[in-house]
Amino acid sequence: MPEVIPLATSLRPKSLVDFFGQTHLVGANKPLAVAIKKKHLFSMIFWGPPGVGKTTLARIYANALKANFAELSAVSAGKADIKKIIEEAKGGDQPTVLFLDEIHRFNKAQQDFLLPFVERGILTLIGATTENPSFEVIAPLLSRCRVFVLSELSNEEISLIIDRALTAFSKPKIKIDPDTRDWLIAVANGDARQIINLLDNCFRLYQEITLDTLKNTLQSRFLRFDKQGEEHYNTISAFIKSLRASNPDAALYYLARLVESGEDPLFIARRLVIFASEDIGLAQPTALVVANAVFQAVNTIGYPECAINLAHGATYLALAKKDRGSYDGLRAAQADVKQFGNLPIPLELRNAPTKLMKKIGYGKGYEMYTAKSLLPDQLKGKKYLVKNET
Repeated sequence: MPEVIPLATSLRPKSLVDFFGQTHLVGANKPLAVAIKKKHLFSMIFWGPPGVGKTTLARIYANALKANFAELSAVSAGKADIKKIIEEAKGGDQPTVLFLDEIHRFNKAQQDFLLPFVERGILTLIGATTENPSFEVIAPLLSRCRVFVLSELSNEEISLIIDRALTAFSKPKIKIDPDTRDWLIAVANGDARQIINLLDNCFRLYQEITLDTLKNTLQSRFLRFDKQGEEHYNTISAFIKSLRASNPDAALYYLARLVESGEDPLFIARRLVIFASEDIGLAQPTALVVANAVFQAVNTIGYPECAINLAHGATYLALAKKDRGSYDGLRAAQADVKQFGNLPIPLELRNAPTKLMKKIGYGKGYEMYTAKSLLPDQLKGKKYLVKNET
């Protein structure tokens, strides 16, 4: 029986010209575009959500630099797999790029083993992770890699990817109505691979693509993904949204699904720590204390008993009052920083360690306790923190 090539594989861009998204990295004069243009070889880590182009960018980079491309998944790979790639790299005339998917799954010993070969340039490492590399990658290895943060794809980018996928099915091109397109974009949730797989499976099953056939495909139990795929991320999403809705029963149910699927308990605990500041914040500051305590307990105890700690934390956070003021305020302030750059800091707030600085007004008029704005002149009076307790 001939091998069936998944649509996501056949549509994978071969160069930046066909790549959608991540313009902050691959646009004109952006770091990855410049690195490819200048044939600059260095190790890096791609940190971002699933389906945003981490593997594709790694392949494009290696191909552009005419490097041998070796791909491993940290879920299943071990030292023997790396040793084999190292031996081949030592005997080759071209540089070797090792793409290590889900690098956060490699334990400390495995990362320690990899380190000297990256350090000596035998391997150029490109790690991909959905987790914060600061927590998951050992410091010596992290210091030898540049971290690039990838973003969810925008609705416009997902729409373009849908158009590209539709051209692969038949001629003339399949057309979809606006409602179907909007539904697909919503289901994609910024994940290109997920939506390409859905379209691929739908066409294989029904030989047509309509809103009804897409919904039937999505519900088919034969097309459910494993815990690293769509079902995994859907369950995490449902868990967090249940906490946000102050629904402890739903939170416990989705937590149970995560636990029973074998999800890394530290992954769940980290989500609780993030949630405590993002969604509860000032409404109940002790939430962060509890979430951190749960994280430490989980790290100390491990499965199966740490599931009880996770349940304790989840129900506490679900029942806590909610206030996203700190989170929303930070995002609003970040938006202004990006828009206005480094606005001049008011003189009264500047330190004045020298006579000259004092003479030209540094620190003049500073009051320890004041109701004045203290923001740069262009932002005077702007409010970032708006408490919205629920």
